[in-house]
Amino acid sequence: MYSEKVMDHFENPRNVGKLDDANAIGEVGNAVCGDIMKIYMKIENGIIEDVSFKTFGCGAAIATSSMATELVKGKTIEEALKLTNKAVMEALDGLPPAKVHCSVLAEEAIHAALKDYSEKTGIEIDLPETKQKFDCASFHKAQSETDA
Repeated sequence: MYSEKVMDHFENPRNVGKLDDANAIGEVGNAVCGDIMKIYMKIENGIIEDVSFKTFGCGAAIATSSMATELVKGKTIEEALKLTNKAVMEALDGLPPAKVHCSVLAEEAIHAALKDYSEKTGIEIDLPETKQKFDCASFHKAQSETDA
């Protein structure tokens, strides 16, 4: 069901915990479905020097958070803005269809942290157009209707 990479990032997540000197924090999710991601970043001179996460959710949510932090660590803000849920899924060698929403949340959490940084510092960042926010309640309802 899950790739070896997903299992590795779930069992041995990278960059876990609160980053005390973070100057960018993004939180996304929905307590109703149980997936909440919080990304912490330390950005200096336009480079993401350090990044960490705290995620409450399933194994796929933890794995996608871990991989997303790995994909943006050491990158410029511009490079991190290009992170997509598809890139997260590809880096993990795929996700089951019912868990794709976890990669969407990881992308949104990274972008939310970068937006927070922009608002705190006044540094203008060309944020991607806001995608439709992931609504896990609607997703799970559609899944249950598909499964029926």
